[in-house]
Amino acid sequence: MESIASAPGKTILFGEHAVVYGEPAIAGAVNRRATVKIKKTNNDLSILKSKDLGFEAELDTKKKTYILKKGKPGIIRYILESLSKVHNHSPIEIDLSLDIPIGSGLGSSAAVTVATLAALYQYHGKKFNKKFLAKQAHQVELKVQGIASPLDTSISTFGGLVYLSRDKRIIKFKNLLNSSFVIGYTMKYGNTGKMVKSVKALKNKYPKILNPIIKTIGEITDEAKLAIVHNDKNRLAELMNLNQGLLDSIGVNTNELSRMIYISRKYGAIGSKLTGAGGGGSIIAFCPGKENQVFRILSKYDNAIKVNFSREGVLYRTNK
Repeated sequence: MESIASAPGKTILFGEHAVVYGEPAIAGAVNRRATVKIKKTNNDLSILKSKDLGFEAELDTKKKTYILKKGKPGIIRYILESLSKVHNHSPIEIDLSLDIPIGSGLGSSAAVTVATLAALYQYHGKKFNKKFLAKQAHQVELKVQGIASPLDTSISTFGGLVYLSRDKRIIKFKNLLNSSFVIGYTMKYGNTGKMVKSVKALKNKYPKILNPIIKTIGEITDEAKLAIVHNDKNRLAELMNLNQGLLDSIGVNTNELSRMIYISRKYGAIGSKLTGAGGGGSIIAFCPGKENQVFRILSKYDNAIKVNFSREGVLYRTNK
C-alpha cells in the first residue's frame, strides 16, 4: 500500500509584520505543492528521499535523528517531528516532491508538514479532519521553529484566499483574483525571527512613529479586502504599492527586493511588494496581462515563478 498526500504553498498579499501586533492579513494558497508518498520498506531504517531537492537520508524515527546520504538537511526536521506525532517507528520509505522553492516565502515547510501528516494518517488508517490536521501541523512548526503563525499551516490545509481578522478568525474570499501573479525571489533568504525582532526594537524606540505605521498597514489590508470582494484590480495594485512603502519605512526591505519590485513595475506590474518577513526572500508582482513579460525579466536577473491562487487545500489518497 502507498499513501499519497499533497498540500499547497502560500503567499501573503497584505499585512506582514502588522499581523504580529493584532492587525489583519490577507494570504492565499497557491498552485505550487508539496507531495509526500509513503510506503513500506524492507530496510531496517526509514528512508527519506527527494529527487527535486537532491537529497536522501536514513531516519531513526525513535531518536528523531538522521544520517544524511546526500544534499542539505533543511526540511528533514519537519518530517521527523511529524513522524514522532503519528508513526509507530516501523520502516517506511518517504518520497518528497516539491515544486515550491525553499526559502522563497511560499510556505514550503508548512506544505511539507501538512502533506507528511496527512500521508501518515492515511498510511496508518487513522481518521482525521482538516481542523485537527491544521492544529497538528502548527504544533510541528512551533516545535521546529520556536515561533510560528497558524496562518501558513491553515492555508496549506484548507486552501483558498483568506482574510485573517483582528480577532484571529480566518474568513475565505468567494473569489480568487483570477489573474496570475509573479513571485520573484533571491538566494538571500530572510530570517523571519530576526526581522520580527528588528521591527519590535524599532517600535519600542519610536512608538509614536511606528504605531501609526502598523495601524495604517492594517487599514490598507481592510481596504484590500474590499478591493478583492469587488474585483477592483487597480485599487488592489495601488494598495500593494502603498503597503510596500510602509514596509520599506520599517526597515524590512533590501536592495535585492527593491530592485525586483521596481523592475517588475517597469515591465508591466501594476502593483508589487515584498511578501513575507523581508530581509531577503521574495516579492509578489500583480501584472494582469503582463505575467510572461514580468516573469522573463525577473528570471533574467534573479529567480521567478508564476502562481495563481488555488481553492484546493490538502489532498490525500491511498493506492493499494
